[in-house]
Amino acid sequence: MSPAGDGRLILAVETSCDDTCVAVVSWDGEILANVISSQGIHDRYGGVVPEIASRHHLQLLDPALREALSMADVSLDDIELVAATQGPGLVAALLVGFSAAKALAASRQLSFAPVDHLHGHIAASFLRPEPFPPPFLALLASGGHTLLADVRDHGPAWRVLGQTLDDAAGEAFDKGARLLGLGYPGGPALQKLAADGDPQAVDFPTGRRMAGLDFSFAGLKTALLYKIRDLGETEARRQAADLAASYQRAIVEALTIRVKRALQQTGHTRLAVGGGVAANGPLREAMAGLGVELDIPPMELCTDNAAMIASAARFTTVKSFPDYLQDDVYATGEPRPVAA
Repeated sequence: MSPAGDGRLILAVETSCDDTCVAVVSWDGEILANVISSQGIHDRYGGVVPEIASRHHLQLLDPALREALSMADVSLDDIELVAATQGPGLVAALLVGFSAAKALAASRQLSFAPVDHLHGHIAASFLRPEPFPPPFLALLASGGHTLLADVRDHGPAWRVLGQTLDDAAGEAFDKGARLLGLGYPGGPALQKLAADGDPQAVDFPTGRRMAGLDFSFAGLKTALLYKIRDLGETEARRQAADLAASYQRAIVEALTIRVKRALQQTGHTRLAVGGGVAANGPLREAMAGLGVELDIPPMELCTDNAAMIASAARFTTVKSFPDYLQDDVYATGEPRPVAA
């Protein structure tokens, strides 16, 4: 489908993890409302507990829906298309938003768009006021995913060039923060601590010698664990800022090395960066220094949100009622071709 600036509206729902998100977006990519209700209870567990997340989605989804419609100053009568994240993500969490969105669409016999979460992160770059159209190289780095994609058009048929072999970059931030005794989510807490440290204090591995475009962060996490053990609790606490700064530098370097390689291999001169890790200041600085045309969405569009899902819905398969009633969610992504 092609977006058209004729006033038609998309209502989108995103519940792939622990944020309950509802947005209203026009067909030409203008965000009228983008509500993100953070649950704020998973820090006590050091990570997201799927069952708890899904229960809170049930509590937060209806208020988020009402707030989005109010913020956009529209009613359900103004909505033409309902969209929701189908996967990948936590199945219990996905089911809440996906089922609710389908039910809402079916109750009004509206069309429905099941959206791939990763396509959503790419499509965040297509939103107004400054859309960033393909072709470009995309780096997606979040708590659950890290990959490089060759994006040639607006649709979901982008090609994976490289991906993580173990932990995602955001997961590496969270696990590193946990080892350093910081809170969840770990990325912001670790960046704050790292600001007072020396990024060259510890030579953590970046996978520079690993050929190709795939990522690996498990060895880095283990290196931090061993370094803390070697230093001992008291000394590790004293050097915590240096450890955080060096650990963050290693993650940023690992991402930057492979982005440079991918730019050289594909010939792209344009780069889009998405996912929660794109909110990291040093990473944004590193990407800005690559000398290519760069798009990094605003902070609120880097983390999980429903506006990006609505944006992707404009360029994916739209189903008429009742064809979508049997659709289900998926925990992991649909198989995609990986570049040789």
